[in-house]
Amino acid sequence: MKPVIHIDGERFATLDEFFRHFQEQALDGARWGNNLDAFHDVLRGGFGTPEDGFLLIWKNHRLSKSRLGYAETQRVLRRRLTTCHPANLEHVQAELALAEQQQGATVFESLVQIIRIHGPGGPEQEDGVELLLQ
Repeated sequence: MKPVIHIDGERFATLDEFFRHFQEQALDGARWGNNLDAFHDVLRGGFGTPEDGFLLIWKNHRLSKSRLGYAETQRVLRRRLTTCHPANLEHVQAELALAEQQQGATVFESLVQIIRIHGPGGPEQEDGVELLLQ
C-alpha cells in the first residue's frame, strides 16, 4: 500500500495557505519553494514526499474549489505581475485578463492538474501520485 497524505480544504483559503498546509502534511514542515513549479517538483519525490508515490486525499475539495477560484487566481496573478521576468509579463497579463472574465484555469484547477500529471495516465505517472477528491 502506498503512503496516504491528507489535506483538508477547511485548513486553507489561499494558495500560500495551501502550500503551508501541504508542507505540514506531506513534507513534515521541510522547506521548499512554495510556488507551483516547486509543487510540481516535490510531487516527483525526494523532497520529503515518498519516493515511490502516495495517495493524496483532498478532503473538502469543493470548499477549496470555491476558495481557490477566480478571486484567488486574480490575486495570485496580480502578485506575479510584480515579480515575473519581463519576458513573461505579457503572458501573465493575458492570464489575468482571462481570470477577470471568469475564464481560464483557476488556482484550484491548476493544482489538480499538476497532481494528475504525476498520477495514472499522466505524462509523469511513474511518480505514482494518486489523487482522491472528497
